[in-house]
Amino acid sequence: MDSSPKIAVLGAGVVGMTVAKILLQDLRHANITILADSFREDTVSNIAAGIFRPGTSFKGPTKEITKKWIDNSWNYWHDILKTSEAHKAGIMTLGTYIFSKENYHVTRNHLIEDIVPIYRAVDEDELKLCGEGWKYGSYFSTVKIGCDKYLPWVEKSFTENGGKITRAKIDNFASLNSKFDLVFNCTGMGAKTLCNDYDLVPLRGQVVKVTVPSLKTAFYGDYDTYIIPGMDGIATLGGVRQYDSYNRAVCKHDAAAILERCYDLLPFLKGAEIVAHRVGLRPHRVPVRVEPEIIGGAKVVHCYGHGGYGVMCAPGTAMDAVKMGIDILKSRSKI
Repeated sequence: MDSSPKIAVLGAGVVGMTVAKILLQDLRHANITILADSFREDTVSNIAAGIFRPGTSFKGPTKEITKKWIDNSWNYWHDILKTSEAHKAGIMTLGTYIFSKENYHVTRNHLIEDIVPIYRAVDEDELKLCGEGWKYGSYFSTVKIGCDKYLPWVEKSFTENGGKITRAKIDNFASLNSKFDLVFNCTGMGAKTLCNDYDLVPLRGQVVKVTVPSLKTAFYGDYDTYIIPGMDGIATLGGVRQYDSYNRAVCKHDAAAILERCYDLLPFLKGAEIVAHRVGLRPHRVPVRVEPEIIGGAKVVHCYGHGGYGVMCAPGTAMDAVKMGIDILKSRSKI
């Protein structure tokens, strides 16, 4: 393997940044460049609440790989949590309730019950924490990743350790073939046109940001209702999950529905100040694409299509992508 391979990472959202971070750890002598046209607050990652709670729409090629990605991601975030850098990186522990008016099984999550420290049914007193009519509930402890802190934290470490960042929009892989030995494609929704990938569709999300410093616990309810506190006293209220919608504008009807559902779950939120409405297009693909390919002569490892679980599961998929990339460099294979 070339001692100083030239590697490009396309995309500076949570997936691209995490791939770059792991690459720099595993290939200390590589020349790594992040190429992206959106950074930090302009990425979809920055809109996400970032709670570690996988849903059944997150799928790898097999159940075993899906579970490995989830478990490895959990360990990655927990390793940061154990360090003095946790706050700077935006990683925090978070107790979470999930309630339902209709059935108990929707309050369980088989994907994480074996890895989180606590996952249990709620008692009668805990049901009184929310509004009227909630009959079933579970409580679990998890972590939350704030990309408003995590992305700048990784970027700083990356550049301080020799990584380069260039603002650029890449329209094809052929233009990268002569410049880089390996390319990681972490472009999210950008991969739809870059790869002509018709399996990749946007899942439109909309959230409301409110000021509620007293809230220290997350709450979920039926119909994609969630209230997730952040480090800064700003909570994220959601949500919507609109399949194949490209609408980036804030919809007042969605906002009204989100607030109505969240107020029904936690009535005291009616007094919270609304500070922002945000919209993001989650890159949804089944399965999430983590695989090598030669395109336009360039050796490419794809890592995209995480849907609403990119922040949570970026590390697990990134680890697999980096391993594939290192194998390619070692073998100089044609894939």
